Amino acid sequence: MSKYHLYGIGNALVDMEFELSHEQLEALNIDKGLMTLIDQEQHDALYAALADQPTKRSCGGSAANTVIALAQLGGKGYYSCKVADDETGDFYLADMTATGVDTNLSQQTREPGTTGKCAVMTTPDTDRSMNTFLGITADIGPSELDATALSASQFYYMEGYLVASPTGKEAAIEGRRIAEAMGVKTVLTLSDPNMVNFFKDGLLEMAGDNLDLLFCNRDEALAMTNSDTLEAAMDALVKLSKAVVITDGFSGSTCFDGEQLHHIAAISTVAVDSNGAGDMYAGAFLYGLSHGMAFPRAGALASLCAAKLVSQFGPRLKAEQTQELLREFNA
Repeated sequence: MSKYHLYGIGNALVDMEFELSHEQLEALNIDKGLMTLIDQEQHDALYAALADQPTKRSCGGSAANTVIALAQLGGKGYYSCKVADDETGDFYLADMTATGVDTNLSQQTREPGTTGKCAVMTTPDTDRSMNTFLGITADIGPSELDATALSASQFYYMEGYLVASPTGKEAAIEGRRIAEAMGVKTVLTLSDPNMVNFFKDGLLEMAGDNLDLLFCNRDEALAMTNSDTLEAAMDALVKLSKAVVITDGFSGSTCFDGEQLHHIAAISTVAVDSNGAGDMYAGAFLYGLSHGMAFPRAGALASLCAAKLVSQFGPRLKAEQTQELLREFNA
């Protein structure tokens, strides 16, 4: 019996959520719909410009949201990351602990520095644009891994954003090696089209030669495979991973379970914010797989949870909401 259903590693970022108009986004010179890495000077200028805007903050990062989603559904998760010994880092640890997810942060002495932030700017069309200042999480490395916890997990989940940091990529790969040696299933999410466009070779290194499951959305799949259609992209991706899940917004998702292809219908909803939808989908999907569900049923649960998430603002649901969805799903 594994102690953890899911062990994730990724960038620890405090999500700062803003609702902006298209005009405000354009005035800030933000690349709409993409995740853009920014430096300290750009970070300072952006938050100065947004100082009067209402905001909500939560512990985040792509893989963190996925592990938290699984935990809220009733799974047991562990998250490896890096934050600084500052007020934002204190907030991150407290918020993560409150979700019930175990973390290396509670076992390590945090270093001086600045904890990473992600400005998540949502426009009226529900699209989200992100400007990410990595701060100290850019230095995440193998020392943030907990080999004991990883070895006691069913799935090891690597966030594709780590590929932008040499030490982050090193940590993800070292974790994958530990997982493979201990029989833990390995999972990679491509995270964002920009990661594919600029770091494709690094993502292939992270995947290795024996990847068990790959998550990506339509744009990432097409970019990763230089394909024009999802069918062609899937044909190429199954050579990279034993199983593949491609999400495609309101068109649903397509899953290859290693033997068969399945289409998972999207759940009809009124979307207001797409931030975190892919993370929620992956978390619910992995909850399903780790609790004995076949791919079609895990995908149906994931679609239900993602639909609920995009119907409200923010990258996470409340724990009571996920539990209600699970009850509804199992009824």
